[in-house]
Amino acid sequence: MKKLLAILTLIVMIFAVGCAKAPAEPVNIAALKGPTGMGISYMMEDTEKYNVELQDAPDVVVGKFVSGEIDIAAVPLNLAAVLYNKTEGNVVLLNLDTLGVLYIVENGETINSLADLAGKTIYASGEGATPQYVLDYLLAQNGLTDQVKVEYVGEHTALAAMVASGEAQVALLPEPFVSAVTVKNPTVHVALDLNYAWEEASGTKLVMGVYIASRTFYNEHPDQVKAFLADYAASVEKVNTSADAAQKIADLGIVGSAAIAEQAIPRSYIVSITGEEAKTAASAVLNVLFTANPKSVGGKLPGDDLYAE
Repeated sequence: MKKLLAILTLIVMIFAVGCAKAPAEPVNIAALKGPTGMGISYMMEDTEKYNVELQDAPDVVVGKFVSGEIDIAAVPLNLAAVLYNKTEGNVVLLNLDTLGVLYIVENGETINSLADLAGKTIYASGEGATPQYVLDYLLAQNGLTDQVKVEYVGEHTALAAMVASGEAQVALLPEPFVSAVTVKNPTVHVALDLNYAWEEASGTKLVMGVYIASRTFYNEHPDQVKAFLADYAASVEKVNTSADAAQKIADLGIVGSAAIAEQAIPRSYIVSITGEEAKTAASAVLNVLFTANPKSVGGKLPGDDLYAE
């Protein structure tokens, strides 16, 4: 009898092992260097749960996302809408990760409000993208469209060099380029935070970056999505409060140095906003972008199913 019980116990144990749930594969995540990559920095060492890669340009992230190499990706908000339309809805917006990172910087002391831009030339980067549409919207809302000249420079790095050298006196720059310039040339300072200007003009948050998942991954791996959002919120909290955050971000190669990261963190509005609040803020920005140029969001506004429930 004892021998029979031992055999039965062994069979049960073998069956249990065979039916045990295999450990989940790490979630493949792509983030961008700069503000959108800062928020995830404290998750990058958890390689059992996450395989995080940093990219320099959104188009690389887009390619990997569309091909299925990436489960979750950090992208500019308008690209989330473009991908939603391109993939016929196979995109779910999980959260907002960065708010307004756009600033008017000045080598001087003449600008204290948007009204002070009248009669000036602003050098800007981001023509045909969100920075241009945000600036155009704010100038229009404040009756300044015909009173401000905007000169576009191709790349953020080129414009940052112009500002640091004094060639451009007034400029529209995003973080972390703002901090890179102010570290290099202390006479340059932030004159206007366009995050506040946007909120005053529109009543909503200026959403710049989001995390998206493929709808297939979102539907098939709800536990991993839930864990990602919880871990990301915890990482964001550490980035915004930990004394070692700037050095960690620099060591990971997300920005050029700890000195730049230290200045950039508080000006990058690194967040993790989900649910109805995320939907309200994101849809308001997408409406402005669509009005300015429908192609900027993929030709049409996304449906409500873009947003995670």
